[in-house]
Amino acid sequence: MSILARWILHAVALMTIGYLYSGVQVTDFVAALVAAFVIGLLNTLVRPILVFVTLPVTVLTLGFFLFIINAALFWFAAGMLDGFKVDGFVAALIGSLIYSVMGVVIDWVT
Repeated sequence: MSILARWILHAVALMTIGYLYSGVQVTDFVAALVAAFVIGLLNTLVRPILVFVTLPVTVLTLGFFLFIINAALFWFAAGMLDGFKVDGFVAALIGSLIYSVMGVVIDWVT
């Protein structure tokens, strides 16, 4: 039940980002559910590999390169889906930052 609640809350977070920030568009709640699922899969499967491969750069930038990895995965997810659109890499960076902050709050609440 907790996984389902977190998934729905992350979809609500994506809808909120689409409402608050014009660089990210989410057409409807079903698209937000699919996007939250895809972002979750990418963060679970692809992100650890990217973090490992880019570890030297991440260390040199004192961890700031992780923001680039998050933005790239956010942008990649938007490129794969129809109802979820990001206007560019800067929009993906801002959207992923907002999504990360909302994700921390969701994890704290649940």
